Amino acid sequence: MFFRRTVLASFAALALLPVAASAAELPDLGGKSVVVVTENAYPPLQFVDPKSGKAIGWEYDAMNEIAKRLNVKVEYQNTSWDAMIQAVSDGQYNIGMTGITIKEDRKQKVDFSDPYMRSQQFMLVRGDEKRFTEAKSFGEFKDGLVGAQPGTTPFYTAVYEVLDGNEQNPRIKLFETFGATVQALKAGDVDVVLTDGTAGKGYVDASNGALKLIGEPLGTEDFGFIFPKGSDLVAPVNAAITALKADGTLDALNKKWFLDYKMGE
Repeated sequence: MFFRRTVLASFAALALLPVAASAAELPDLGGKSVVVVTENAYPPLQFVDPKSGKAIGWEYDAMNEIAKRLNVKVEYQNTSWDAMIQAVSDGQYNIGMTGITIKEDRKQKVDFSDPYMRSQQFMLVRGDEKRFTEAKSFGEFKDGLVGAQPGTTPFYTAVYEVLDGNEQNPRIKLFETFGATVQALKAGDVDVVLTDGTAGKGYVDASNGALKLIGEPLGTEDFGFIFPKGSDLVAPVNAAITALKADGTLDALNKKWFLDYKMGE
């Protein structure tokens, strides 16, 4: 299981950046309009509240605070994960946020902010799963199916760290959204979904015992916001991230969304 101490240890590991910036040092962008795109399928980072129908989450709170401190006006829009990086690269949106792992190949298309969160990947399974307990035993369970979004970190982790390195392996079933992979897991159409602990914990907490996280971490990833190449927003957003770390704002958001918030309550 993904214990709270693991979550907090992951956050603590993000003391990677200088924390000298203060609000007084942040640039004033003069009410600039900024379009931020997300997927709303990654609780508790960003998702649609099942009770209110409103889009909420850690990333919304963080981005709203960044916008306030930089004096920008944010408009949120939605797109699918498979379209997001290219759309931001093409300049359709100013910023993308959806728990995007900072990777060298993606840096060829977009610029990343500094990391705002570090997470680890785990195996999400049904609550009554007993046929395997970690990656090795799942790999040996020849009938086991993995649900994944193509082109995502969990997809490549499934291919190269859990299965045989064949990206066409028929044991991988592809879905358009992360939420769809979880629904397939619940329905018994796949047997495991790889997810970072943040999203996985959100789904486990909301499942009333129907889901659980198993095994050891399969990798560590840093999340960042994405921008079109050469965007003049990168430096101000980085300064704001540093300030939010320095004054405890990100710690407060971590507590709110990963410890206190309960999905569906």
